[in-house]
Amino acid sequence: MKATQLKYYLSFSFILFLCACSSPPKLALPQLIEPANFKLQQIETPAEIFKLDTSLTRQLDSHLNSQNSAQHIAQGIFSFLLKNGDDSLAYRSSATLTAAQSYQNLNANCLSLSILAYSLAEHLGLKAQFQKVHIPEYWALDQGVNLLTGHINLSLNSQPLIKDAGTLFYQRDQRLIIDFDSNSRQARFKTTRLSKNTVTAMFYNNKGATALINKQYELAYSYFNAATKVAPNFSVAWGNLGVLFRQFNYLNEAEQAYNYALHLDKNNNTAQGNLAMLYLLTEREMQGTQILNQLDKQRQSNPYYHISLGNTEYVHKYYAKALKHFKKAYTLSPTLHESHFGLARVYFQWGDTKQAKYHLRKAGKNADFLHDKKRYGAKLKALQSLTAKVGAH
Repeated sequence: MKATQLKYYLSFSFILFLCACSSPPKLALPQLIEPANFKLQQIETPAEIFKLDTSLTRQLDSHLNSQNSAQHIAQGIFSFLLKNGDDSLAYRSSATLTAAQSYQNLNANCLSLSILAYSLAEHLGLKAQFQKVHIPEYWALDQGVNLLTGHINLSLNSQPLIKDAGTLFYQRDQRLIIDFDSNSRQARFKTTRLSKNTVTAMFYNNKGATALINKQYELAYSYFNAATKVAPNFSVAWGNLGVLFRQFNYLNEAEQAYNYALHLDKNNNTAQGNLAMLYLLTEREMQGTQILNQLDKQRQSNPYYHISLGNTEYVHKYYAKALKHFKKAYTLSPTLHESHFGLARVYFQWGDTKQAKYHLRKAGKNADFLHDKKRYGAKLKALQSLTAKVGAH
């Protein structure tokens, strides 16, 4: 595999968490550099992240007085998250918001909505627990950067079985699971407990990743730095600091950050990939190639890996290579809408509107969320209108 295909895998948000019950051997923390480029900016405090809107707390207090059981409180209160929102609730959304912001704009990612749900539960006196959901590696392309995404949900103690569970939550082992992704609910992936501090670090990491993409480097540094302060064992934030240092050619500091991220979590594949790219950049080709080949071998069975590579090739206009990856992803998992959309884009570039329409229809059919279905439908309608105009001449 070509080294350039990997690019810089920026760990976006909430995947890769070092379980608090396993402490790594002591290792000196990397010395954070603070040159003029990285002056600390003002960011949200942990309290602000979880603070509820005043109007919402009034509604909660009123509702609490009218209900008797934790079961009814949980079901009645948390159902409003979907009822008051729209059909675009999805963990793949890039919007990372505080609890108060999420209440005002429910089109947020699973991290933000889980923070809101946690704060609601905490206000009502219910015991809540964040959980990392161990989904397969999944990448999203944002402004030419591959973002590795993840998923979390929330667990509530709930002894009685809820008879009319909606799409928002389900029952498991005397616990009520609030989950904002239908795929996660259906697959029942393994989960790991997350502390509130770690979730706070995830919030900062998300915001830092967005700032980095938007080239707001001081802000990105401020968020990543805050993440390492609030949860020093959160591997992802250290890896993303390495990405930031690398962009400013602080190669020694970047390597130190990558290695510390791997010290905290040896399975942080993103940090491994970025370290490999750094090795290649610094004429340590044998070490870099060895890591990249190992990662490539591990990921060959993951359809999202091939979708990511296909997207990268597509951006660079290597359409034949992109088509190969999208077809491989389809072979591995025929029901993924992303592979069909990738195929549709390639065929459109080649002028094969028949195949482009076919795969747009398949993408819309296989999409899980209404906003994706609408997006594919709009593209299909535009393509049909374009071909109709061409045919009329």
